[in-house]
Amino acid sequence: MTRRYTQELIPFIGPQIDIPAPDMGTNEQTMAWMMDTYSLQSGHCVPAVVTGKPVSLGGSLGRRESTGRGVAYLISRAMDTVGITAQGATAVVQGYGNVGAVAAASLSRMGLKVIAVSDAFGGLHNANGIDLVKLDEHVAKTKSIVGFDGADAISNEELLITPCDVLVPAAMERQITGDNAAKIQCRILAEGANGPTTPEADAIIAQRPEIFVIPDILCNAGGVIVSYFEWVQDLQSFFWDEGEVMSKLYRILEQAFVQALNVSRKRNVSMRFAALSLGIQRVHEAKQMRGLFP
Repeated sequence: MTRRYTQELIPFIGPQIDIPAPDMGTNEQTMAWMMDTYSLQSGHCVPAVVTGKPVSLGGSLGRRESTGRGVAYLISRAMDTVGITAQGATAVVQGYGNVGAVAAASLSRMGLKVIAVSDAFGGLHNANGIDLVKLDEHVAKTKSIVGFDGADAISNEELLITPCDVLVPAAMERQITGDNAAKIQCRILAEGANGPTTPEADAIIAQRPEIFVIPDILCNAGGVIVSYFEWVQDLQSFFWDEGEVMSKLYRILEQAFVQALNVSRKRNVSMRFAALSLGIQRVHEAKQMRGLFP
């Protein structure tokens, strides 16, 4: 099915046209099939047509972990900003998939206690912290967090309003809504998923200055950034080690975070408004410099 879908996309994708990348429900194998299908039509291997491929087929080291690691890095910067110490701080992660699991592991290494997690089948809670190593072993065997004996079962609704320092919605869109936005109890809301907060919820959270929001356009940008790195490496046929990939990623995220934070403070607007306005401003300036041509 992936190959047939790619066949239909061939007129619209290419290394200099549009470059597909993985998201929910796709993995390295999916991207390998897409690359191979496009390459068969081209008559030669074209690794730069997609990103998120296996490393053996031109993928980038660190690509799979990049979104989750980026989320954790920005949480660390937000904690510095609002004055939260990692040791003893607590985190709740909705969505124990590629993004959420990597973010949770990264936060744990920073010293935070991950007290609740969920996946598509259920949730877990342990006020003393969940043993993520044992949880990962359980997930590897059962393909779900459900049934793990190191924590108690919890519903998705309960998970989102669990008191914590850091809440990471890293699953589906529209999870924080007008119905539960007033009930969430966190200091940092780090949007690992795309669009997890509805406009109605965003308006409510805007009236809660105690919550520092890292908007999705910034928070989960790590995957897109390293997809760009993968494309660059494929075009050059010159590949970087994982340390170089992560160093470049964190440098870009740091710059973006500082710029958004400065705009937020200077104009007294939300981090979401600040990040979006920066992006729109750059597009406007570029189009203005290029000018109009009939």
